[in-house]
Amino acid sequence: MSANSAPREIKSLRDFIPFILSELKPRGKILTPFNVISVPVIFLGVILIAYRMVKGLGSITNLSQDFPWGMWIGFDVITGVAFAGGAYVLTFVVYILRVEKYHPIIRATVLNGFLAYVFYAGALVIDLGRPWHIINPVIGNKFGLSSVLFLVAWHFLLYMTAEFIEISPAFAEWLGWKRVRKILSSMTLGAVVFGITLSTLHQSGLGALFMMAKGKIHPLWYTQFIPILFFVSSIFAGLSLVIFEGTISHKVFSDQLDDEHRASHNDILIGLAKGCAGAMFAYFFLKMLIFMHGRHWEYLHTGWGLWYLLEIIGLVLIPCYLFLRGAMYKNVSAIRVAAILTMIGIIINRLNYTVIAYKWYIPLPAHYVPSWMEIVTTLAIIFAEIWVFRWIVTRMPILRKPPKWVTEG
Repeated sequence: MSANSAPREIKSLRDFIPFILSELKPRGKILTPFNVISVPVIFLGVILIAYRMVKGLGSITNLSQDFPWGMWIGFDVITGVAFAGGAYVLTFVVYILRVEKYHPIIRATVLNGFLAYVFYAGALVIDLGRPWHIINPVIGNKFGLSSVLFLVAWHFLLYMTAEFIEISPAFAEWLGWKRVRKILSSMTLGAVVFGITLSTLHQSGLGALFMMAKGKIHPLWYTQFIPILFFVSSIFAGLSLVIFEGTISHKVFSDQLDDEHRASHNDILIGLAKGCAGAMFAYFFLKMLIFMHGRHWEYLHTGWGLWYLLEIIGLVLIPCYLFLRGAMYKNVSAIRVAAILTMIGIIINRLNYTVIAYKWYIPLPAHYVPSWMEIVTTLAIIFAEIWVFRWIVTRMPILRKPPKWVTEG
């Protein structure tokens, strides 16, 4: 069976089941470094998750009433959603602004965003003390319809639906469903507009959750403009991940790419670098205005001040300069280094709000530190997402061009 497309249209269950079973068979080398590392981690993660579901959060986490949000919220959800921002940025550029240069990577970006939301929503379920109460934020029970959490829950559900519609034509092409693909394709633009609107709301909505933590978050990070900062930072966070993921995919899935896609790769990275540089400069400018208006100069002479400067200068201003220089001189290596530094900066920034600078006045060992089991579970979720992403890319027209019947139709 060809990897490029389904051999025929899957019209019945009799055709569907054998086709799916054949697609579940592994392809390529099995004993790769990634497989050798990820499989034991995923296996151990599944055991830890099952144990947590039976014994409760305290069995594998260091969470407490003083620190209810730990690594699973701070990294898996808050940070992960920021990295998924590349989907709404690039769909806006491709489908609204009609910049076709980025069209070769749009499906991979949307797929990555969709899987991120699916897996991080799963991480959210694991983090809840009583997972069966997850429906409460959705229906407004106990939280109320005016709760920020109610809005974020609905943004999550609706945005996942919008992203599924955006990527669904690739699934229809994989199954050879020509009529279904035509219907789904006609819904793409509406889903894009709806998804972009939702993204601007829930990226800032996650930041709005921390507006209620005044007095708990360090003054260098707490501001009434947290929602705006979360939204702006999600732009260059998402684009940096696209650069990082695109660089790896360009090598790992090189057999999926045509000559035109390979030739445009560096040009795409340069364009993304320009977007990152612009968004990062706007973010840095906002941070400086907020800092000067807050008059927190006295904190710069403390350890927290040095930590703050490391984040703002070392992981925002310097990567911004590298992005700009890389774009000006077409230095792809500088762009890739800048993307990595930016991703590290986003991770630290989001963890500052949820873990590090949260209740900063409580010293160790009373301060929250994630257990090794929390870290392993997080790695298991990330590895599982990569496995699913790889499985889909190697079987469906995500990086490669759609089947001929799509272009000829």
